[in-house]
Amino acid sequence: MQDSTLPTRHGRAAGYNPPNRFEPMHLEEDPAELDPAELRQIKTLFFHDTSKSALSKNDSPDIPFTYSINPYRGCEHGCIYCYARPSHEYLGFSAGLDFESRIVVKQDLPRLLAEAFDRLSWQPQPIMLSGNTDCYQPVERRLKITRACLEVFARYRNPVSVITKNALVTRDLDVLEELAALNLVHVAMSITSLKPDIIQAMEPRTSRPAARLRAVEQLAARGIPVAVMVGPVVPGLTDEELPAIIEAAAAAGATRAYYVMLRLPGPVRELFLSWLERAYPDRKQRVINRLTDLRGESLTDGRFGVRMRGEGHWADVVNRLYRMTCRRLNLNQPGSSLATEHFRRPATDGQLSLFA
Repeated sequence: MQDSTLPTRHGRAAGYNPPNRFEPMHLEEDPAELDPAELRQIKTLFFHDTSKSALSKNDSPDIPFTYSINPYRGCEHGCIYCYARPSHEYLGFSAGLDFESRIVVKQDLPRLLAEAFDRLSWQPQPIMLSGNTDCYQPVERRLKITRACLEVFARYRNPVSVITKNALVTRDLDVLEELAALNLVHVAMSITSLKPDIIQAMEPRTSRPAARLRAVEQLAARGIPVAVMVGPVVPGLTDEELPAIIEAAAAAGATRAYYVMLRLPGPVRELFLSWLERAYPDRKQRVINRLTDLRGESLTDGRFGVRMRGEGHWADVVNRLYRMTCRRLNLNQPGSSLATEHFRRPATDGQLSLFA
């Protein structure tokens, strides 16, 4: 495991860059050769993505959508447990600090999305916005790629689901309200803890818990269906907060609640354990013991049907607590699916209008 005595990087959860599994060479910083500012401050760099298509297809039976779009690769939110970290290795980066500070930007995504909808082969169906990394991470405030994508969804009237940890979603209340009027959208706010100190350490550049709850309240007040995603539940650290998080979100207007259990695939394992040693050394063994009960010695489990919730004693305890809380608060009532019958292709000439 990486040396846990490395200095804390300002605004970063990962303390270092683990080697990329797919690269033959690895550059290791020598702390003795860096000045204090370089040790603490890691600048974020942005790169242009050259993807030729907007949609990513999913065939996992654990995930209730087929297509997703992701405006950004890498995520400046820097959540230490993020399951998307290993995907950064496919771009030649590290799953550690690189994932938080080397962000690949899909500036052409709104145009590519419209092109996908214009194809006569497209069958209208819900698309997940943020299937991998957060579409409302900090740079979205300036680039507005997510907002432009929502405007494409509204123009074509194709349904969309949004999940985020950032209260910036309320900037787009006008477009979301337009979609909600036709039952074309629902939003999930991810809240892992109500304790600001845990969020600051574990998710350093996300919105604080109070801001996320205010966002839930604002969304609900505008008639936009909103849920809370408690994800991930960190056993031994945040699992005791599950009822309180759901209660707070329900009081703010959420009508549905979900959760997923922590798992540590690939390089995320050592990154998370190193962070745990630095941030919560007194909780480390407790977290490991409970994760082992849930996931086995590897602390991860990729099997369909198991990977989202885990199995064993603690998995059963958390699941019962979740179900009891939702039942008590009257959440997760049966409801209609997002609408697809409103889909249209805006006419650009007389011929295309025949297929609108």
